[in-house]
Amino acid sequence: MSIEIQNIEGKSSGKKVTLNKDIFAVEPNDHAIYLDVKWYLARRRQGTSKAKERAEVTGSTKKIKKQKGTGTARAGSIKSPLFKGGGTVFGPTPRDYDFKLNKKLKKVARKSALSYKAKGSDIIVVEDFVMEAAKTKEFKIILEKLGIDSQKSLFLLPEKNDNIYLAARNIQKAKVATADSISSYDVMNANKLVVTESALKTIDTYLA
Repeated sequence: MSIEIQNIEGKSSGKKVTLNKDIFAVEPNDHAIYLDVKWYLARRRQGTSKAKERAEVTGSTKKIKKQKGTGTARAGSIKSPLFKGGGTVFGPTPRDYDFKLNKKLKKVARKSALSYKAKGSDIIVVEDFVMEAAKTKEFKIILEKLGIDSQKSLFLLPEKNDNIYLAARNIQKAKVATADSISSYDVMNANKLVVTESALKTIDTYLA
């Protein structure tokens, strides 16, 4: 599959690039994408939710009424979950939501996500570019020239570039990442995938 390479002005550069069919034209595996997205979101969870249980709430353990003769249910402590201010039953406790995911499955998932984008003609290949300063206004102009200012976009760069990252940071629908750190979540969440020429080579190496 050949794609015309554009410059950041949104115009054709007169060059074309052929996407690697082993990465951008595989049979998508939906379950692999689901697991990779689940793994990505699980790693982002703080896992700090906490509710006090019966042994942790403040209160006397003195028996609040006699066992029999009251006509009501027996009660041994004011810290019982049945009373207001009592402990929570089976409440959340701090935990790590991360789980192990096979490296081969991650590659299958990311190849599947990229193949979906290629199949839907949602990949834009641009010439390598740099920004002299981290100016959001200039990055917005690039989005407008590429015709994706109203859509969610993911820019993939061959390596970290602070100026481009900082320029895009305050734009809600745009995200910048390096080609060797792509996730199925980011790819599937974006309407358009903008990849630089050098980033394509990095993807070929990363997912080979």
